[in-house]
Amino acid sequence: MNAEQAWQAALGQLQMDMPKAAFDTWVRDAELVSYEDGVFTIGVKNAYARDWLADRLALTVQRILASILDRTIEVRFIVWQQPLENNPPIEQGPVAQASGTNGSSGNHNRLNQRYTFSNFVVGPSNRLAHAACMAVAESPAQAYNPLFLYGGVGLGKTHLLHAIGNHCTQQGLTVLYVSSEEFTNDLINAIRRHTTQAFREKYRRIDVLLIDDIQFIAGKESTQEEFFHTFNTLHGQDKQIVMTSDRPPKAMVTLEERLRSRFEWGLTADIQPPDFETRLAILRYKAERAGYQLPDGTLELIARQVNSNIRELEGALTRVVAFANLRGMPAAPNLAEIALADLLPRRTKVEPEQIIQAVADSFGITVERMLSRERSRRVAVPRQIAMYLLREEANLSLPQIGEMLGGRDHTTVMYGCDKVADLMERDSRMRRQVLNLREQLYGEARLAI
Repeated sequence: MNAEQAWQAALGQLQMDMPKAAFDTWVRDAELVSYEDGVFTIGVKNAYARDWLADRLALTVQRILASILDRTIEVRFIVWQQPLENNPPIEQGPVAQASGTNGSSGNHNRLNQRYTFSNFVVGPSNRLAHAACMAVAESPAQAYNPLFLYGGVGLGKTHLLHAIGNHCTQQGLTVLYVSSEEFTNDLINAIRRHTTQAFREKYRRIDVLLIDDIQFIAGKESTQEEFFHTFNTLHGQDKQIVMTSDRPPKAMVTLEERLRSRFEWGLTADIQPPDFETRLAILRYKAERAGYQLPDGTLELIARQVNSNIRELEGALTRVVAFANLRGMPAAPNLAEIALADLLPRRTKVEPEQIIQAVADSFGITVERMLSRERSRRVAVPRQIAMYLLREEANLSLPQIGEMLGGRDHTTVMYGCDKVADLMERDSRMRRQVLNLREQLYGEARLAI
């Protein structure tokens, strides 16, 4: 295992051990600068992050790296900006949430050069959003303006935002990427320092404005007022605006109606949790770029077990690799199951009757109606979902499932199971319904969709 692989394994362990907010704030953007004679030099973007990591995390990082490499390790943190021309192997697109951290508004230091369209893994769950972003990048303010992307955490919104910015920058356009929090802070500082004119010039003399996590301006009256005028100015000058959020505009209850309507002027595109094939493609891409040698069975196991978001998928992959390296064993599926044992939901035995009742309750029908001979779509779909869950979660045979669901033939059950399995890969609504039912059955919180 080389130094870069050891550092990536350590990051995976830290991601599992630390609260998400702390990891994203302090650790995610840290990079290995050099390794020599047992000394890891880790680069971070500012002195504040360097001091925080040195004071609170240095010993933990040293311990993790020492256990991975089986030798004494020293860790040093430095402030370091990666040269723009040095473009290293990239993390899979939908994994990381990136944002500029220094105060300059220039193109390059506000955009993460690693996030491009070429390393974004496309699947049914994100195809519309990816195509829309490509269209916007190719023809800013001509295709969809504004473009509004929404979806859960770790699904690739920020990657697409940076990809648009990087593409437009290459075309010679002036691009500004900020989070809504940065926009708010800039506005507060401008008011405090009486520099509102400079603030407006910064945000209005550009070709492309990229705003991440726009939902956080909801409820902030002054911020909404200023953004309203910024939006109107840019849109009126045929400048491109792209925003991301964790929810659609209609769901922002404290957002002013005039802003909500403007957010919906262009195209609103959602990004759903990826299906199995996309998760598997992401894992293969990530493993290939990082130089990991994993059998298909291990990648398939990870893809099946981790299905909520891509960030967790990447963390699971890194953990399996680190676990295998620590034990000096190949990353076989059985080893992966052990490595991920404490990350996966604690699944207790589910009784078949629980499954049938949960499905009936979810669709608002009675169990008796689901077991009847009624063949309307309102009853047939939940019945087929029950067949699928009885097969997957209760491990019943086809004849047993048929018997439990009103004495149906095993071929009918087989057709129902296959149909649901197929729809889960193609229909995001069906996938969400089944995932939510699984979470209910195992006592976990419902997935945030």
